[in-house]
Amino acid sequence: MTGLVIDVVLLVAGIGVLYFGAEWLVRGSARLAGSLGVSPIVVGLTVVSFGTSAPELVVSTMAALRGNPDLALGNVLGSNLANIGLILGVAALIRPLEVAARVVWREMPLMLAITAGLYLLASDSMLSRGDGVILLLALVAYLVFVFQSVEAEAPEILGEYEEFMKASAEVETRIHLSDVGLIVVGCTGLVVGGYAIVRGAVAIAAALGVSQMIIGLTVVAVGTSLPELATSVVATVRKEADIAVGNVIGSNIFNIAGILGVASVIQPMHVPSAVLRHEIPAVLGMSILLLPLLRTGWRIQRWEGALLLVCYVTLGAWLL
Repeated sequence: MTGLVIDVVLLVAGIGVLYFGAEWLVRGSARLAGSLGVSPIVVGLTVVSFGTSAPELVVSTMAALRGNPDLALGNVLGSNLANIGLILGVAALIRPLEVAARVVWREMPLMLAITAGLYLLASDSMLSRGDGVILLLALVAYLVFVFQSVEAEAPEILGEYEEFMKASAEVETRIHLSDVGLIVVGCTGLVVGGYAIVRGAVAIAAALGVSQMIIGLTVVAVGTSLPELATSVVATVRKEADIAVGNVIGSNIFNIAGILGVASVIQPMHVPSAVLRHEIPAVLGMSILLLPLLRTGWRIQRWEGALLLVCYVTLGAWLL
């Protein structure tokens, strides 16, 4: 029993270190990108979205390296479910989300396509190195799309992202060593926290007799999604719904294309048949559900946020 308590403490401590590591990484990267003259909307849709997904990247990569592919898969799929059902659900309950940014509208079909593409790539019960390369190429194509799309964005949306980045990261025009220091400290925190989470999660799964997939889908996924939750809630309180929704969509794309791409290139992963029957269809279903909600005036009402939360809890109970 003492061993289990230690493993739980290790897991919780790892999540805490991981959260602050991601926060410092995002803050330092956003400041550095702003200092280099990168557009605030590009920083918001890439640096922030990908930075808040850094915990999933570290945890899934370490899990793959340690021979725990179920934990890596569960973490990514569970995080994508939490991003849509839990994070957008909570954000919409705080304040209805009205999305005006055209780039976010265009990202929705891409998120659906990449999720469906994951199912096709995994249909042979493997994510091979070749599959990983395909996913990473999809990520590169997405980045090219974002850089090209932001040029046509409405001025008021560009201003919204600029205000958010200034308030959140205190972006300046000069490069400071402190920004680089934040990135280094953040990366260190991610590595330390990721190692603690993987070690603790694997030990807890073994002690409780549950699968690593379940641990990844629940505790680990919610823990690594805390940066996305914090970013989306802050954006919602500031009435910047485009950033809240864009952060979730961008993170979901990066989770599949970037994280599973990197993890499977490092170590090809076996995909259990249950994942093809349950987990991936669940993520795809939640992604499809988000589309009609946004299409109704590109606005997520409070009752729709409650619906997302109910679907998230229901799917979670079904998957368990």
